[in-house]
Amino acid sequence: MILTLLLLGVIAAAAEIAGGSLVAFKKAWPKKIQEYFLGLSAGFMLALVFLELIPESIIYLGASAAVYILLGYAVIHFFEHTLVEHLHFGEETHDDVMVSKVASTSALVGLMVHAFFDGFAISTVYSFDAMLGLLVFIAVLLHKFPEGFTIATIMLAAQQGRRSALLASVAIGGATLIGIVAVLLLSQISEEIIGMAFAFSAGATLYVGASDLVPELNKSKNRLSPILVFVGMALFFITLQIMHHFTGHGH
Repeated sequence: MILTLLLLGVIAAAAEIAGGSLVAFKKAWPKKIQEYFLGLSAGFMLALVFLELIPESIIYLGASAAVYILLGYAVIHFFEHTLVEHLHFGEETHDDVMVSKVASTSALVGLMVHAFFDGFAISTVYSFDAMLGLLVFIAVLLHKFPEGFTIATIMLAAQQGRRSALLASVAIGGATLIGIVAVLLLSQISEEIIGMAFAFSAGATLYVGASDLVPELNKSKNRLSPILVFVGMALFFITLQIMHHFTGHGH
């Protein structure tokens, strides 16, 4: 069983890295194309927050989840606008910067938390029912490629470099594998800690999607970019519905 779970984790991580590689290994993306990718990424992240992270945090914490969601949002706002200069489209000295480096790091952390619990879900369910665990794995696998694509796009938009974009997708893939291993090593993880992680991640990811990416996309003269936000939302929604269909629940 352990070897099978590790194999599933490696496959999920590989899908994540493949998504990031598609973006990172391209020699040059025109700014218009980068905006399209950011539109997809923003929609994907916002759907992740409202359809997955917030509901899961409420399941574990109840109404108190709102405090940690707000805290996650506030912490990212504080770092971006108090300690670090916030960069925007169109600034003459930063024409190529679409996303601040703090926002890209926040997106990475938020997606890593989500990826950890993807792996956690696969391992937990598989430990009780191998067939159901495989179905959860398939459902999780469906959004690994676009997730890797999302974080690599955001890293490049923040001028973090292609190496950082690829490493970010590797980190998220690794977080999935760690989530699988955690179930094998730990007897239990406090539900309160899980809920806090989901809630804080929801607030941080919400800030990146709603306060960083969407406003910048709306400033663009290319009107297709904001429309692609809805496509990104639909992409995550479809993968989540497939997971519900296979398992009867999200995680």
